[in-house]
Amino acid sequence: MKTEALAMWGRALDDLRAAQALVSMSFPDAAASRAYYAVFNAVSALFSAGNRTFKKHSGVETAMHRDLVHSGKWPTSHGADYGFLRNLRSTGDYGAVNHVSEDEARLAIDAAKRLLGAVSEEMPELFDISEIATE
Repeated sequence: MKTEALAMWGRALDDLRAAQALVSMSFPDAAASRAYYAVFNAVSALFSAGNRTFKKHSGVETAMHRDLVHSGKWPTSHGADYGFLRNLRSTGDYGAVNHVSEDEARLAIDAAKRLLGAVSEEMPELFDISEIATE
């Protein structure tokens, strides 16, 4: 599972970099989507490192809330960040006439950085975030 976890972490970092590039190119819908996927892949990597995998996005989110937020390992603000990202991704990907604003996309990137930082803090020996500024 370590190989899979590292691959997911690599995707998470790539997704965060893509979100940053897309927002700077004025593509906030796509930036919000990539910010969500950065977090989805990072949290999936953390669970994969513990030999836990999920078939659905909802399974990852449920496990994160149950095992990390409700258990007290992570603050409730991390759960709120995940929900914010999920909702923005839905707007960005499926919103039809609704779109993510550039400000919302920047907030999504900030939320993604916080959550990737939290994953890195759980297993810093495996998930290095030093190349991404988290503040």
